[in-house]
Amino acid sequence: MTSDYDAIGQGYAKQRHADPRIANQLWAALGDAKSVINVGAGAGSYEPTDRMVVAVEPSAVMLAQRSPTAAPAVQARAEALPFANREFDAALAVLTIHHWSDRRRGLAECARVVRDRVVLLTFDPAVGGFWLVRDYFPDLMVLDRAQFPSIAAYEAAFGSTARVVATPLPIPRDCADGFLGAYWARPAAYLDAAVRNGMSSFAGVRADRGLERLRDDLASGAWQKRYEHLLNADVLDLGYRIVIAHLAPRHAVDDAG
Repeated sequence: MTSDYDAIGQGYAKQRHADPRIANQLWAALGDAKSVINVGAGAGSYEPTDRMVVAVEPSAVMLAQRSPTAAPAVQARAEALPFANREFDAALAVLTIHHWSDRRRGLAECARVVRDRVVLLTFDPAVGGFWLVRDYFPDLMVLDRAQFPSIAAYEAAFGSTARVVATPLPIPRDCADGFLGAYWARPAAYLDAAVRNGMSSFAGVRADRGLERLRDDLASGAWQKRYEHLLNADVLDLGYRIVIAHLAPRHAVDDAG
């Protein structure tokens, strides 16, 4: 089994650490679920430790970076989960759906193996305006809009019997995780190749021109002048969303996608 992260995931766990404020919101979204399947689990940053968790991850490179104390993991894809119907209370999928080859099938599989809910941390492509992509890397927005489903697409995928709720997840200025939006208040971090290596988005675009513009704007003070209004902000809504699909007690799943 091969995965994009076999190529881009080397050393990924060094840059990606759970931010406790984000973790608390994800765990709250899981409700009282006692058993959780973590789909596209990577190194396991946001796996709750007070419940039974089974991780699913296609990349051997990412599996090798999991802590010895992390939840047990199986190598498999979201589109073909090797578990029985309704085996878990809830499914968790954190910033992973844009890597699935068949997103609708993957969501159907998540719904098939749970009894109560599916919790996703994702990005709403209808939200724009993040200075990094607007001013320096517009190709990233083009990529995100192609990869991330709309909120309406989740509603359609889970069906009319499910109740889908999308909640904004503002990102703190000192976010401990290393995903794309984490450094919105620390722009110089994006110039660090090691930091960018923890962001899958940069693997899909040419970054040299944008990096040059950002480096010049930071050196000249142009960035600071343009974004003075951000310097004292504690959090910023960049379009990240926690999506919860509350499934009907006897939900039917179209596993054909």
